[in-house]
Amino acid sequence: MPVRTEEVIKLLCSISEEKKMKAAVKRSGRGALVTGTVAFVGGLVGGPPGIAVGGALGGLLGSWMTSGQFKPVPQILMELPPAEQQKLFHEVTAIVRHLDWTDVVQLTALVMGSEALQKQLLAMLANYVTKELRAEATPARY
Repeated sequence: MPVRTEEVIKLLCSISEEKKMKAAVKRSGRGALVTGTVAFVGGLVGGPPGIAVGGALGGLLGSWMTSGQFKPVPQILMELPPAEQQKLFHEVTAIVRHLDWTDVVQLTALVMGSEALQKQLLAMLANYVTKELRAEATPARY
């Protein structure tokens, strides 16, 4: 019985949920917009010194607005488009190809019973979240 992409995604969800893995979704565009807007208004009100003060205040405000926006990784995985889920499927199968398994139940039991496999899959997942989704995975205890 072949393993489907959805089943592998559910396996990743189980592992990341067990480790309480979250990702800080960065919204740098919104932060940049706030910084620029406040710097512009500062320039209109106070001239060149207003631009400097507005830029500094806008930078702080933009940074504050975009920090700490965490989403559970399982939720992120389930919301991925099929093409991205397929990428993860291939990465997972590359890691577990040396194992002897026939279905997702057996694969899940093997992975959940091996701390080393869980660490490998979590490291792959953290790398994916960081590089492909441009988010920061947390916690670091994988």
